[in-house]
Amino acid sequence: MNQHHRLFGLYVPGNSFFHSAGVGWKYLIVLALTVPALLAQSPQWCAAAVMLSAGCLLVTRLPPAITLGLPRALIFLLIAMGGFQWFLGDRNLVWVTTLNVVAALYAARLLTLTTPGPVLIDALVGFAGPLHHVGLDPERFGLAVAVMMRSIPHLLGSFAEVRDAARARGLERNLFAQLAPVVVKAVAFAQATGEALTARGLGETREPKLSR
Repeated sequence: MNQHHRLFGLYVPGNSFFHSAGVGWKYLIVLALTVPALLAQSPQWCAAAVMLSAGCLLVTRLPPAITLGLPRALIFLLIAMGGFQWFLGDRNLVWVTTLNVVAALYAARLLTLTTPGPVLIDALVGFAGPLHHVGLDPERFGLAVAVMMRSIPHLLGSFAEVRDAARARGLERNLFAQLAPVVVKAVAFAQATGEALTARGLGETREPKLSR
């Protein structure tokens, strides 16, 4: 699996309990794994959430390198987050913040590794259906989630490509040489996505028709 696909994981077919469970139940399990730790803000609860999420991933019987592995970029980010909280003097948040991120990531993988992407999007559109009465278009909501899920791996892949290119030129310590191309790639990707949506009539605002 490519480095930029390791964050949330891609769907891997299987015959485990989580593969056969309904997508609605999977969303409820994800909430049960993450929300209590977020509310408790306790290192013990957060550690328990990580262990429970990891245990659920092992139940999928998929390779641990896929289910439990963390990309290097995320590890560096977690270290930076923990170091910042340590610098501020709140050592409790060092563990709460980092463990919550890992627990949420593992719980999200439980969804993405055992459920095809289109099924996840269709379920979200179905859940958002009742919100149509308060002005939320379920179809556009599903489209936004689909674009986000496609954008994250693309941006992570761009960062990895630019980092490798900078290293080859001896510019691995030049932050500008790494960030500037990623920003350019991100803007180009956003423009291309917007143009593709507009060409299909998905980016247009629907105006109510006036009756004569």
